[in-house]
Amino acid sequence: MPTPRQPLVAVLAMPESSASVLYGMYDVFLSAGRDWDYLVAGAPGTGAVRTIVVAARTESFKVLNGVSITPEASLDEIPIPDVVCVPDLAVDPLAPIEDGRFAREVAWLRRCHAGGAILASACSGTVLLAETGLLDGCDATTHWAYAAAIAQRHPRVRMRTQSALIVAGEGHRLVMAGGGTSWSDLTLYLIARLTGVERAMQAARMNLIEWHAVGQQPYARLARTPQAADAVIARCQVWIAEHYAIPSPVAAMARLSALAERTFKRRFQKATGLAPLEYVHTLRLEEAKQMLEAGNESVEAIANAVGYEDAGFFGRLFRRKVGLSPLQYRRRFGAMRSALAEK
Repeated sequence: MPTPRQPLVAVLAMPESSASVLYGMYDVFLSAGRDWDYLVAGAPGTGAVRTIVVAARTESFKVLNGVSITPEASLDEIPIPDVVCVPDLAVDPLAPIEDGRFAREVAWLRRCHAGGAILASACSGTVLLAETGLLDGCDATTHWAYAAAIAQRHPRVRMRTQSALIVAGEGHRLVMAGGGTSWSDLTLYLIARLTGVERAMQAARMNLIEWHAVGQQPYARLARTPQAADAVIARCQVWIAEHYAIPSPVAAMARLSALAERTFKRRFQKATGLAPLEYVHTLRLEEAKQMLEAGNESVEAIANAVGYEDAGFFGRLFRRKVGLSPLQYRRRFGAMRSALAEK
Protein backbone atom coordinates (compact mmCIF):
# COMPACT_ATOMS: atom_id res chain seq x y z
CA MET A 1 0.00 0.00 0.00
CA PRO A 2 1.27 3.54 -0.67
CA THR A 3 2.61 5.42 2.34
CA PRO A 4 0.08 8.01 3.55
CA ARG A 5 1.12 11.58 2.95
CA GLN A 6 2.55 13.28 6.02
CA PRO A 7 0.84 16.60 6.74
CA LEU A 8 3.32 19.45 7.15
CA VAL A 9 3.14 21.49 10.35
CA ALA A 10 5.23 24.66 10.53
CA VAL A 11 5.95 26.02 14.01
CA LEU A 12 6.67 29.74 13.76
CA ALA A 13 9.60 30.90 15.87
CA MET A 14 10.17 34.53 16.85
CA PRO A 15 12.43 36.18 19.41
CA GLU A 16 9.32 36.69 21.54
CA SER A 17 8.52 32.94 21.60
CA SER A 18 9.26 30.70 24.58
CA ALA A 19 11.34 27.62 23.83
CA SER A 20 9.22 25.39 26.08
CA VAL A 21 6.01 25.98 24.11
CA LEU A 22 7.74 26.00 20.72
CA TYR A 23 9.62 22.75 21.26
CA GLY A 24 6.87 21.21 23.35
CA MET A 25 4.54 21.42 20.38
CA TYR A 26 7.32 20.31 18.06
CA ASP A 27 8.10 17.22 20.12
CA VAL A 28 4.49 16.10 20.56
CA PHE A 29 3.82 16.47 16.83
CA LEU A 30 6.90 14.38 16.05
CA SER A 31 5.91 11.70 18.57
CA ALA A 32 2.59 11.04 16.80
CA GLY A 33 2.79 7.68 15.04
CA ARG A 34 6.43 7.16 16.06
CA ASP A 35 6.87 6.65 19.78
CA TRP A 36 3.83 4.49 20.54
CA ASP A 37 4.99 1.86 18.08
CA TYR A 38 8.41 1.89 19.70
CA LEU A 39 6.88 1.07 23.09
CA VAL A 40 4.45 -1.63 21.98
CA ALA A 41 6.41 -3.18 19.09
CA GLY A 42 10.02 -2.40 19.88
CA ALA A 43 10.67 -0.30 16.77
CA PRO A 44 9.75 3.34 16.09
CA GLY A 45 6.92 3.86 13.66
CA THR A 46 6.75 6.30 10.79
CA GLY A 47 5.88 9.72 12.09
CA ALA A 48 2.34 10.73 11.20
CA VAL A 49 3.19 14.44 10.98
CA ARG A 50 6.16 16.24 9.44
CA THR A 51 7.14 19.21 11.58
CA ILE A 52 9.58 22.03 10.97
CA VAL A 53 10.56 25.22 12.78
CA VAL A 54 10.33 28.27 10.55
CA ALA A 55 11.20 31.93 11.07
CA ALA A 56 11.62 35.15 9.15
CA ARG A 57 15.31 34.28 8.69
CA THR A 58 17.35 31.08 8.91
CA GLU A 59 20.16 32.44 11.08
CA SER A 60 20.19 31.32 14.70
CA PHE A 61 18.67 33.69 17.23
CA LYS A 62 17.70 33.67 20.87
CA VAL A 63 14.13 33.38 22.03
CA LEU A 64 12.68 34.12 25.44
CA ASN A 65 14.92 33.04 28.34
CA GLY A 66 17.98 33.10 26.08
CA VAL A 67 17.54 29.73 24.35
CA SER A 68 19.12 29.64 20.88
CA ILE A 69 16.92 28.56 17.97
CA THR A 70 18.14 27.57 14.52
CA PRO A 71 15.16 27.59 12.14
CA GLU A 72 14.99 24.82 9.55
CA ALA A 73 13.60 27.14 6.88
CA SER A 74 12.66 30.76 6.31
CA LEU A 75 9.13 31.88 5.56
CA ASP A 76 9.97 32.31 1.89
CA GLU A 77 11.56 28.87 1.47
CA ILE A 78 8.74 26.48 2.30
CA PRO A 79 5.53 25.63 0.45
CA ILE A 80 2.21 26.43 2.07
CA PRO A 81 2.03 24.05 5.07
CA ASP A 82 -1.07 22.21 6.17
CA VAL A 83 -0.89 23.87 9.58
CA VAL A 84 0.95 26.87 10.99
CA CYS A 85 1.37 26.96 14.77
CA VAL A 86 2.13 30.24 16.52
CA PRO A 87 3.56 29.67 20.02
CA ASP A 88 3.09 32.15 22.82
CA LEU A 89 4.24 35.70 22.21
CA ALA A 90 5.95 37.54 25.07
CA VAL A 91 4.87 41.10 24.38
CA ASP A 92 3.59 43.56 26.96
CA PRO A 93 -0.22 43.31 26.83
CA LEU A 94 -0.51 46.88 28.06
CA ALA A 95 1.73 48.43 25.42
CA PRO A 96 0.65 49.00 21.80
CA ILE A 97 2.34 46.87 19.15
CA GLU A 98 4.57 49.01 16.99
CA ASP A 99 3.44 49.19 13.38
CA GLY A 100 5.51 46.82 11.25
CA ARG A 101 6.99 44.91 14.21
CA PHE A 102 5.61 41.59 12.91
CA ALA A 103 4.97 42.63 9.32
CA ARG A 104 6.72 39.65 7.66
CA GLU A 105 5.10 37.09 9.94
CA VAL A 106 1.64 38.64 9.56
CA ALA A 107 1.92 38.75 5.75
CA TRP A 108 3.08 35.12 5.70
CA LEU A 109 0.20 33.99 7.92
CA ARG A 110 -2.28 35.69 5.60
CA ARG A 111 -0.65 34.03 2.61
CA CYS A 112 -0.76 30.61 4.25
CA HIS A 113 -4.41 30.98 5.20
CA ALA A 114 -5.31 32.09 1.68
CA GLY A 115 -3.53 28.97 0.45
CA GLY A 116 -5.71 26.73 2.60
CA ALA A 117 -3.60 26.30 5.74
CA ILE A 118 -4.98 25.96 9.24
CA LEU A 119 -3.65 28.73 11.50
CA ALA A 120 -3.30 27.79 15.16
CA SER A 121 -2.09 29.80 18.14
CA ALA A 122 -1.14 28.88 21.68
CA CYS A 123 -1.69 31.18 24.63
CA SER A 124 -0.73 34.78 23.75
CA GLY A 125 0.08 33.76 20.17
CA THR A 126 -3.47 34.89 19.41
CA VAL A 127 -2.03 38.42 19.49
CA LEU A 128 -0.34 37.67 16.16
CA LEU A 129 -3.42 36.01 14.64
CA ALA A 130 -5.46 39.08 15.54
CA GLU A 131 -2.94 41.28 13.72
CA THR A 132 -3.76 39.44 10.47
CA GLY A 133 -7.37 40.62 10.60
CA LEU A 134 -8.56 37.05 10.09
CA LEU A 135 -10.16 36.89 13.55
CA ASP A 136 -12.46 39.85 12.88
CA GLY A 137 -16.04 38.70 13.40
CA CYS A 138 -14.88 35.43 15.00
CA ASP A 139 -14.84 34.00 18.51
CA ALA A 140 -11.30 33.83 19.89
CA THR A 141 -9.42 32.90 23.03
CA THR A 142 -6.03 33.74 24.44
CA HIS A 143 -4.27 33.92 27.77
CA TRP A 144 -6.53 35.88 30.11
CA ALA A 145 -3.90 38.60 30.61
CA TYR A 146 -4.00 39.48 26.88
CA ALA A 147 -7.76 39.37 26.28
CA ALA A 148 -8.52 43.00 27.07
CA ALA A 149 -5.61 44.28 24.97
CA ILE A 150 -6.71 42.27 21.93
CA ALA A 151 -10.33 43.35 22.36
CA GLN A 152 -9.27 46.99 22.55
CA ARG A 153 -6.97 46.83 19.51
CA HIS A 154 -9.32 44.61 17.49
CA PRO A 155 -12.89 45.37 18.63
CA ARG A 156 -14.42 43.06 16.02
CA VAL A 157 -12.81 40.01 17.63
CA ARG A 158 -15.16 38.30 20.11
CA MET A 159 -12.96 37.26 23.03
CA ARG A 160 -14.07 34.08 24.85
CA THR A 161 -11.38 33.52 27.46
CA GLN A 162 -13.57 31.07 29.37
CA SER A 163 -12.82 28.57 26.61
CA ALA A 164 -9.55 26.61 26.63
CA LEU A 165 -9.85 25.82 22.90
CA ILE A 166 -11.76 27.59 20.14
CA VAL A 167 -12.13 26.60 16.50
CA ALA A 168 -13.41 29.38 14.25
CA GLY A 169 -13.43 30.89 10.78
CA GLU A 170 -14.16 29.60 7.31
CA GLY A 171 -13.52 25.87 7.13
CA HIS A 172 -12.71 25.89 10.86
CA ARG A 173 -9.17 26.91 9.93
CA LEU A 174 -8.52 29.21 12.88
CA VAL A 175 -7.70 27.32 16.07
CA MET A 176 -6.72 28.92 19.38
CA ALA A 177 -5.76 27.57 22.80
CA GLY A 178 -6.07 29.91 25.74
CA GLY A 179 -3.78 29.31 28.70
CA GLY A 180 -0.06 28.78 29.06
CA THR A 181 -0.02 24.96 29.02
CA SER A 182 -3.09 24.48 26.82
CA TRP A 183 -0.71 24.26 23.86
CA SER A 184 -0.88 20.53 24.62
CA ASP A 185 -4.65 20.53 24.01
CA LEU A 186 -4.06 22.42 20.78
CA THR A 187 -1.44 19.94 19.61
CA LEU A 188 -3.62 16.92 20.40
CA TYR A 189 -6.57 18.49 18.61
CA LEU A 190 -4.48 19.13 15.51
CA ILE A 191 -3.01 15.62 15.53
CA ALA A 192 -6.54 14.20 15.72
CA ARG A 193 -7.71 16.45 12.91
CA LEU A 194 -4.75 15.65 10.66
CA THR A 195 -4.21 11.95 11.37
CA GLY A 196 -7.12 10.61 13.41
CA VAL A 197 -8.24 10.39 17.02
CA GLU A 198 -6.29 7.21 17.80
CA ARG A 199 -2.96 8.85 16.97
CA ALA A 200 -3.87 11.75 19.23
CA MET A 201 -4.82 9.39 22.06
CA GLN A 202 -1.52 7.56 21.69
CA ALA A 203 0.37 10.86 21.88
CA ALA A 204 -1.61 11.81 24.99
CA ARG A 205 -0.80 8.51 26.68
CA MET A 206 2.85 8.70 25.74
CA ASN A 207 3.25 12.23 27.07
CA LEU A 208 0.83 11.98 30.03
CA ILE A 209 -1.22 14.88 28.68
CA GLU A 210 -4.46 15.66 30.49
CA TRP A 211 -7.10 17.64 28.60
CA HIS A 212 -7.77 21.08 30.14
CA ALA A 213 -11.53 20.65 30.21
CA VAL A 214 -12.12 23.38 32.78
CA GLY A 215 -10.33 26.04 30.77
CA GLN A 216 -8.45 28.97 32.25
CA GLN A 217 -11.28 30.71 34.09
CA PRO A 218 -10.21 29.44 37.54
CA TYR A 219 -6.74 30.93 37.03
CA ALA A 220 -7.73 34.33 35.66
CA ARG A 221 -7.04 37.40 37.74
CA LEU A 222 -7.52 41.14 37.46
CA ALA A 223 -3.86 41.79 38.26
CA ARG A 224 -3.00 43.00 34.75
CA THR A 225 -5.85 45.50 34.53
CA PRO A 226 -4.05 48.84 34.14
CA GLN A 227 -4.81 51.96 36.05
CA ALA A 228 -6.93 54.12 33.81
CA ALA A 229 -5.36 57.13 32.14
CA ASP A 230 -8.52 58.99 33.13
CA ALA A 231 -7.48 60.43 36.52
CA VAL A 232 -11.03 60.48 37.88
CA ILE A 233 -11.59 56.82 37.03
CA ALA A 234 -8.14 55.86 38.30
CA ARG A 235 -9.03 57.39 41.68
CA CYS A 236 -12.20 55.31 41.71
CA GLN A 237 -10.20 52.16 40.91
CA VAL A 238 -7.90 52.76 43.87
CA TRP A 239 -10.84 53.44 46.18
CA ILE A 240 -12.95 50.44 45.14
CA ALA A 241 -9.98 48.08 45.59
CA GLU A 242 -10.42 48.67 49.34
CA HIS A 243 -14.21 49.11 49.45
CA TYR A 244 -15.60 46.53 46.99
CA ALA A 245 -17.70 44.82 49.69
CA ILE A 246 -19.87 47.83 50.47
CA PRO A 247 -23.54 47.96 49.39
CA SER A 248 -24.27 49.84 46.15
CA PRO A 249 -20.59 50.13 45.14
CA VAL A 250 -21.25 51.63 41.70
CA ALA A 251 -23.34 54.45 43.10
CA ALA A 252 -20.61 55.08 45.69
CA MET A 253 -17.96 55.34 42.98
CA ALA A 254 -20.17 57.69 40.99
CA ARG A 255 -20.49 59.97 44.02
CA LEU A 256 -16.72 59.85 44.53
CA SER A 257 -16.18 60.83 40.88
CA ALA A 258 -18.56 63.81 41.18
CA LEU A 259 -19.94 62.82 37.78
CA ALA A 260 -23.50 62.05 36.81
CA GLU A 261 -23.97 58.28 37.19
CA ARG A 262 -24.59 57.73 33.47
CA THR A 263 -21.47 59.76 32.59
CA PHE A 264 -19.45 57.89 35.21
CA LYS A 265 -20.48 54.50 33.86
CA ARG A 266 -19.62 55.50 30.29
CA ARG A 267 -16.19 56.84 31.26
CA PHE A 268 -15.43 53.86 33.49
CA GLN A 269 -16.23 51.38 30.69
CA LYS A 270 -14.12 53.34 28.22
CA ALA A 271 -11.18 53.61 30.61
CA THR A 272 -11.10 50.04 31.97
CA GLY A 273 -12.85 47.93 29.37
CA LEU A 274 -15.34 46.74 32.02
CA ALA A 275 -18.66 48.08 33.19
CA PRO A 276 -18.37 49.31 36.80
CA LEU A 277 -20.49 46.50 38.25
CA GLU A 278 -18.54 43.87 36.28
CA TYR A 279 -15.33 45.37 37.67
CA VAL A 280 -16.68 45.12 41.22
CA HIS A 281 -17.79 41.51 40.67
CA THR A 282 -14.30 40.67 39.45
CA LEU A 283 -12.65 42.20 42.51
CA ARG A 284 -15.05 40.39 44.82
CA LEU A 285 -14.54 37.03 43.12
CA GLU A 286 -10.77 37.38 43.29
CA GLU A 287 -10.98 37.91 47.04
CA ALA A 288 -13.37 34.98 47.31
CA LYS A 289 -10.88 32.76 45.46
CA GLN A 290 -8.17 33.69 47.95
CA MET A 291 -10.47 32.93 50.89
CA LEU A 292 -11.53 29.59 49.42
CA GLU A 293 -7.90 28.59 48.83
CA ALA A 294 -6.52 29.64 52.20
CA GLY A 295 -9.29 29.09 54.75
CA ASN A 296 -12.20 26.94 55.85
CA GLU A 297 -14.96 29.53 56.07
CA SER A 298 -18.34 28.48 54.73
CA VAL A 299 -19.37 29.59 51.26
CA GLU A 300 -22.11 31.71 52.84
CA ALA A 301 -19.60 33.45 55.11
CA ILE A 302 -17.28 34.16 52.20
CA ALA A 303 -20.17 35.48 50.11
CA ASN A 304 -21.11 37.89 52.90
CA ALA A 305 -17.49 38.93 53.46
CA VAL A 306 -16.97 39.99 49.85
CA GLY A 307 -20.29 41.83 49.55
CA TYR A 308 -23.05 39.36 48.62
CA GLU A 309 -26.00 38.92 50.98
CA ASP A 310 -27.42 36.12 48.83
CA ALA A 311 -25.08 33.10 48.92
CA GLY A 312 -27.08 31.44 46.14
CA PHE A 313 -26.50 34.37 43.80
CA PHE A 314 -22.81 34.35 44.75
CA GLY A 315 -22.55 30.62 43.94
CA ARG A 316 -24.21 31.01 40.55
CA LEU A 317 -22.05 34.03 39.68
CA PHE A 318 -18.89 32.23 40.80
CA ARG A 319 -19.66 29.17 38.66
CA ARG A 320 -20.49 31.32 35.62
CA LYS A 321 -17.34 33.42 35.90
CA VAL A 322 -14.85 30.84 37.20
CA GLY A 323 -16.13 27.64 35.63
CA LEU A 324 -16.27 25.79 38.96
CA SER A 325 -18.56 25.99 41.97
CA PRO A 326 -17.00 27.55 45.10
CA LEU A 327 -16.63 24.12 46.71
CA GLN A 328 -15.11 22.61 43.58
CA TYR A 329 -12.67 25.52 43.47
CA ARG A 330 -11.72 24.97 47.13
CA ARG A 331 -11.13 21.25 46.60
CA ARG A 332 -8.93 21.87 43.59
CA PHE A 333 -6.91 24.90 44.63
CA GLY A 334 -7.05 24.69 48.40
CA ALA A 335 -5.31 21.32 48.23
CA MET A 336 -2.78 22.74 45.78
CA ARG A 337 -1.99 25.70 48.05
CA SER A 338 -1.59 23.40 51.07
CA ALA A 339 0.70 21.03 49.20
CA LEU A 340 2.88 23.88 47.99
CA ALA A 341 3.03 25.42 51.45
CA GLU A 342 4.33 22.14 52.87
CA LYS A 343 7.26 21.93 50.45
